[in-house]
Amino acid sequence: MIKGFYAAASAMLSGMYRQEVLSHNVANIDTPGFKQILTSMEDFMNTQAYTSPGVVGNSSPRYLGEIGLGVEMSEDTIDFTQGAMNATGNDFDVAIEGAGFFRIQTPEGERYTRDGRMVRDAEGTLVTVDGFPYLNENGQPITIDQGILSVSRDGLIAIDGEEVDNLGIAVFEDPAATLTRTQGNYFEASQTPETEGAGVVLQGYLEASNANPTRLMTHMVEVLRSYQAAQQMVQNQDELLGRSISVLGRIG
Repeated sequence: MIKGFYAAASAMLSGMYRQEVLSHNVANIDTPGFKQILTSMEDFMNTQAYTSPGVVGNSSPRYLGEIGLGVEMSEDTIDFTQGAMNATGNDFDVAIEGAGFFRIQTPEGERYTRDGRMVRDAEGTLVTVDGFPYLNENGQPITIDQGILSVSRDGLIAIDGEEVDNLGIAVFEDPAATLTRTQGNYFEASQTPETEGAGVVLQGYLEASNANPTRLMTHMVEVLRSYQAAQQMVQNQDELLGRSISVLGRIG
């Protein structure tokens, strides 16, 4: 009975964590370039089950099989599939159609993102909505003068038709194995990125989040029902344990 109690309780804890992750994905449905977090569960541990001696007319225990002792969360994974390209008409909005990532400079070091909401700060530097500079292919912040901004499909930046800099685009062969989410919508890399095969840059577009609202709502309902079932099992196990203690107390 104790094993059943712990197994049901582990399902409740896993359900709470899954709901937390789903809520995080839902909260970022409108965040450009957001990549949803995927979760999965696995068996915590299995134990072998035997009959008690003499239960089935045999003095030796008989092997019945294995009993699961609950579940635990597997390591989270990030879904790096590309989101839809939404036209904004804003010259400072850019998106990458392909496998590339924008290079960003943060106080903790270089980071990578698919969020192309560029802003020109008071010093003329192109920064993210969080104030982190976008970097060029040489790893330097991009500074531009006032004027009409244009960005080519290759990431070349021009002001009033005159080329002034370029967007640094990083490519990773296997982003899921290489990139780790840090703060907000940024990723840290465990290896040096490549520059080939980045795709094309689209000015006046933003990449939408790849989280599907309908699918997320369906998953949240499923997780809620699973949590409720596990909660009912915990209550049942608690009642059975109480009855067992009561019976054993009378026998004594």
